[in-house]
Amino acid sequence: MSFLLPKLTSKKEVDQAIKSTAEKVLVLRFGRDEDPVCLQLDDILSKTSSDLSKMASIYLVDVDQTPVYTHYFDISYIPSTVFFFNGQHMKVDYGYLNGFRFGAFIKKAAMNILAHVFWWIHVLISLG
Repeated sequence: MSFLLPKLTSKKEVDQAIKSTAEKVLVLRFGRDEDPVCLQLDDILSKTSSDLSKMASIYLVDVDQTPVYTHYFDISYIPSTVFFFNGQHMKVDYGYLNGFRFGAFIKKAAMNILAHVFWWIHVLISLG
């Protein structure tokens, strides 16, 4: 399913996505195209991408092609998902030790997580 979502293949492309995605949650799935768990997550993300298109932009990032970000975000579990909003990295606590990434999840959980992230962003913005 990796072919259904846009891919970022270099540090420059990842930087551009982080800087240019405005007023939406940027979801970066770090993994490998051939990994079966990544393929499962990609399938779920591709199914939710149209439902979430007004609040999130979803991209796939290959850990082997972007070692700078793989190291920076301490990507040690494949797949890992990292969030940004208006260029700011968001740490989201799922009860895991790393506190800002999650691996495989089901479509409903993905939509709920992203909807809550988006809602909290707007609450925080309105509080100024």
